[in-house]
Amino acid sequence: AIVGRVGSGKTTLARMIPRLIHADQGEVLIDGKPVREFSLKELRQAVGYVPQETFLFSATLRENVALGAEDDKVTVERASEVSQLTPDLEVLPDRLETIVGERGVTLSGGQRQRTALARAVIRHPSILILDDAMSSVDTRTEELILRELRGVMSERTTILIAHRISTVKDADFIIVMDEGRIVEEGSHDQLVALDGIYADMFRRQHLTAELDEL
Repeated sequence: AIVGRVGSGKTTLARMIPRLIHADQGEVLIDGKPVREFSLKELRQAVGYVPQETFLFSATLRENVALGAEDDKVTVERASEVSQLTPDLEVLPDRLETIVGERGVTLSGGQRQRTALARAVIRHPSILILDDAMSSVDTRTEELILRELRGVMSERTTILIAHRISTVKDADFIIVMDEGRIVEEGSHDQLVALDGIYADMFRRQHLTAELDEL
């Protein structure tokens, strides 16, 4: 997982992995190999990237989810279950055959994010990057998505970028960014004990959650 304040460089780092942008200094490695040594086709076939801003086409929901899928390892229906889009199908006029409109204007922000997540999952990527991709869903739905992803991404790599500590606390490894640099790293418990930026974010968010419950 990657966390940090707004503008700390989280998205910049994530975009370097599939070579959407290039590093001015240093290198990004996958399994010890610089990303620039992979062909763009090979690299982007291996990476599923869900950005902050979701783009959907004026087509059916099924077509939007299936975009880029090259085999049937994961079906549209299964990808929709993982992303927790399935419950929303009940209120759509034609379920997966519903036309969503240019940029998904007929869907809510949360539905657009879950559609984009389903689109990434169906490609069965070796590396799945979620760049604040669950900011528009409630914490309960987020928990369900993360639980499903654990099964789908078993023996693969998932990179979670988020502002909510609740999203990242169960990650195997967490890095904290500040002003374009990695300033802390470790597990949730290790970072809380470090009493730095991560611990401060955790305390603030925990207090906010408690106040919201009053």
